[in-house]
Amino acid sequence: MIPLPLTANSVYQHTLYRRWHRHQAKCQILRSQLGFNQIESSRPTTCQGCIHYHGKAYGQNRDTRSFLICGFHPYGWTEAENCPDYTT
Repeated sequence: MIPLPLTANSVYQHTLYRRWHRHQAKCQILRSQLGFNQIESSRPTTCQGCIHYHGKAYGQNRDTRSFLICGFHPYGWTEAENCPDYTT
């Protein structure tokens, strides 16, 4: 691998990237201290481990996305008992 020559622009870009990365790390620490470090799982607990699980989100905005959970049950199995189509 041939090393790229160090130019003023590449050094500046590297500095900007390090600064951005440090800022992101500080933001993550703040989120974890406030209790926002875990995003809840969109997978229903009855669907965990099923081969029919699809789990793709369609849409751009997080608030208006629609999830396709399963080929048999598009919104997931919401009953208390186990899904009748569950397959491992």
